[in-house]
Amino acid sequence: MAPMSAGAPVAFVTGAAGGLGRAAVARLRERGMRVFATDLHLAAIPCGTPVAVASVDVADESSVAAGIAAALGEFGRIDHVVHLAGAAGAGPLAAVSLADWRRLIDVNLTSAFLLAKAAYASLAASQGSLTLTSSTNGLNGGSSLSGPAYAVAKAGLINLTRYLAKEWAPERIRVNCLAPGPIDTPMVTGRFSAQVLDQLRHNVPLGRLGAPQDVAHAIDYLTSPAAGFVTGTVMNLSGGMVLD
Repeated sequence: MAPMSAGAPVAFVTGAAGGLGRAAVARLRERGMRVFATDLHLAAIPCGTPVAVASVDVADESSVAAGIAAALGEFGRIDHVVHLAGAAGAGPLAAVSLADWRRLIDVNLTSAFLLAKAAYASLAASQGSLTLTSSTNGLNGGSSLSGPAYAVAKAGLINLTRYLAKEWAPERIRVNCLAPGPIDTPMVTGRFSAQVLDQLRHNVPLGRLGAPQDVAHAIDYLTSPAAGFVTGTVMNLSGGMVLD
């Protein structure tokens, strides 16, 4: 782990208890960052210095604002916001209720809007970065495995990324987006049958599901000085399953 200092950059991470979140928190800690890790399920978040934790409902405006305020109270600044929280859907359209549609849009898309509004002033002060998480379903229209609401929300995140990258450029805030394919996390392996998982692997030219560390390394790059000239980018992490 890199040396830690009181002036080390601070990353605010949502969905930190999930497979992607745990890998991201671990990688950012290795980089020497201080991490404010949030989720609804705190027990699964790796904690201990330099990680602080808080329960945040990303679809609730007051909860998101309180989470940002708590991070500022803990560390005094926020340099990077990494939004990994989300919820999976399923189709077809006729099987999706209005309540399910609204829930998935809120958790996957409206949450990014709320987080961006709450974090803007802090990111402007630090000239930091916002990393959102879309999906290959946002690039290719999705399928019955994703369901329509998830696919639409993830496509919306891509255009929100591009919009904010332009609007926030004068403040030197970089805004980028991850678009993972199937990743070996409970959100994928816990929902699908062995037959579906085998088909997913077959559909990936590299012949495997992605690992959480693959996404964590992309986050590592996007939050590093090496990506100082990168904004408005959608990073395709699909092993060649989607070519854009």
